[in-house]
This record gives sequence, structure tokens and C-alpha cells, in this order.
Amino acid sequence: MNPETPVESLRAEIAAGAARLIAEDGADYASAKRKSARQLLGDTRIRGDILPDNAQIEEEVRRYNELFLADSQPARLLKLRWLALEWMERLARFRPYLTGAVQNGTAGEHSDIYLQLFPDNGKEVAMFLLDQRINFEVSETPHFNGHSDAVETFSFLAQGEGLHLALYEPDDLRSAARSGSGRKIPRCDAEALRQLIEETPNP
Repeated sequence: MNPETPVESLRAEIAAGAARLIAEDGADYASAKRKSARQLLGDTRIRGDILPDNAQIEEEVRRYNELFLADSQPARLLKLRWLALEWMERLARFRPYLTGAVQNGTAGEHSDIYLQLFPDNGKEVAMFLLDQRINFEVSETPHFNGHSDAVETFSFLAQGEGLHLALYEPDDLRSAARSGSGRKIPRCDAEALRQLIEETPNP
């Protein structure tokens, strides 16, 4: 096995520090990456090739959860997955897909639920929420393909947990959900989520 280069070693340290910030403080990947790099390197200019990608950080979050949060993280993940499934069933007519930490299994104490919806008309989603007497905030989320305009997003609390509904066009459902770097973004429908729940370690 080839030894790590200094850059690879530093990248791994940044990823580990970012994972701790995500798991313990609820930082998002981008800010956690930058803060971890500053903690290690100070205010020196940071080259792009030193920073880990999200896949490496995600793997470090999994490792951190296993090492330090094994007594609480599985139960937290299962709770969020059940809540996500409940809302996916309620929103079934809008073709919901789960993405983010609840989908990939790294969800922790500060994680929210992120659903992608593909309604024929986004106003129907707003009317549904209003009919349910749900107070929601409207914001924007970057489109998953990294090129199209940001999409409207409805956010609210469900049983005390943050739930975010990003509204895409129906045609977007047929396109591959990829990040700006081209890496496929995992997502799942309700049926696949049920399978993930069955596979989630029983706390």
C-alpha cells in the first residue's frame, strides 16, 4: 500500500474535522469543510486540491457516528426515516423522493428531512399544506443539476423536526440527479425508504 502524500494526509485531517462539526454542531458540508481547514491551516490561502470532496466527508461522518454516537445515532436516524416516510405517503400525489443525510444514513441530532417533489403544479403543494393548517416558509434551493435556476422550497416543522420540500418540474424527474461535480446524488422513493427502514440497525 502506498503511503499517503502530505496533501492526502492533510485532506483526510480536514475531512475528519469537518465530520465532527457536522455530527456535533449540525454544520453544513461546505462551511464545515472551510472551518476545519482554517482550524488546521489558519488564515493561509487554501488551495482547492487540499479540500476533501463531499464523498470523503460523508464517509468520515459515518466513521464518527460509529465511533462516538453509536448509542444514539441509529435511533435518531430511524425516527427521522419513519417521519420522512409518513410525509412521503401524505405527499404521494406529488411524487416525493428523499435525499440528504436521512436517506444516506448519516443523519444526526441536528439533521433535517429533505424531500424532492415533482408536482404538476407547485401551487397544489402550497394549497395542500394550507389545507393541513401548516405554516411554512418559502425559500430557494439550488437545482440538483447545478445549472438550472434555483427551485422553490417550502420548510416547516413536523413533530419538532425540520422538513424541507424542494419543488421541481415533472421533467426533472427523468433527469439524473447529479451534483455540480457530476457525482450522482442518492435519493429514494417511499418503497425504497421502507426497505432502508427495515435495514436500519434496531437501536
